[in-house]
Amino acid sequence: MKRGAITLLAIVMLHSALASPQAYPTKPVRMVSPFPPGSGADVLGRIYAPKFMESLGRQFIIDHRPGAAGAVAAKLVAEATPDGYTLLVLVGSIASAQSLYKALHLDIARDFRAAGMLGTSSYLLVVNNDLAVYNLKDLISLAKGRPGKLTYASTGTGGVLHLTMEMLKLEAGIEMLHVPYKGSQTTVPDLIGGRVDTMFGSAPSLTPHVKSGRIRAIGISSLKRNASLPEVPTIAESGLPGFESSSWFALVAPARTPPAVVKRLHAAIQDAAQMTDVVTALANQGSETAVMTQEQLRDFIGEEVVKWSEVVRAAGVKLE
Repeated sequence: MKRGAITLLAIVMLHSALASPQAYPTKPVRMVSPFPPGSGADVLGRIYAPKFMESLGRQFIIDHRPGAAGAVAAKLVAEATPDGYTLLVLVGSIASAQSLYKALHLDIARDFRAAGMLGTSSYLLVVNNDLAVYNLKDLISLAKGRPGKLTYASTGTGGVLHLTMEMLKLEAGIEMLHVPYKGSQTTVPDLIGGRVDTMFGSAPSLTPHVKSGRIRAIGISSLKRNASLPEVPTIAESGLPGFESSSWFALVAPARTPPAVVKRLHAAIQDAAQMTDVVTALANQGSETAVMTQEQLRDFIGEEVVKWSEVVRAAGVKLE
């Protein structure tokens, strides 16, 4: 065989080796965050990224692409080359965005392949101190006596905090007035100041205000109590059995990404999630690991999409 042919063959063989799933990754990997810097997706991404670099040997870079409750980032990744080098930090709000932003033609089950769960956290149901409400039963009773008069804040129409309260309203059979904000910067001050009556918010961000006595926590959205506030009952045990809403973060790849590549990512996530410093870092953010197989995560995401689409439909939620 001639030297030129041998050289060409060597180049082809080298390229094939580098491109094979077994060699993945051979270059930096982009993790697309659906929200701005400082968001939960960003924080968890930065906790895991160094661990992925340690185990997989390449840098994992956070790329922020906010918009449409996460749907903009999801669409970008869904349409990316399915080679494992563009990944999405999938968050719970995108499960509801699929029903709200129909023009994007987003279908999580069709468009992504689940790699692994990064972490979960719960929401606190809180009220301002001027309200004579000390538990969920009190809130439901007051709302029924004053239909449509009590106000609740959210960080935006169609967001998971809005839909969580809509789900509570549906299950409790009550009416309250929605007051949407454009973010979390003013919701808590307005709740403390008595300008709104109640709201759901992330447990990590609200816990300091609860412990200082500035607001009152009457329930938590997870199926088990929060270790930081063990005296606060779950909503499920307070009269709405099965009620659950969580903030969750998973890593997914475009649907046609080779299974072997996604399997490598899954193994890296599983290994990182068991590291003491990762568990501690998540706990400091009010989150915890939730180790799942790829199949369990796929089923979980599918259930979330169905649950929130039903809430959107039943509550008649429309983007304003």
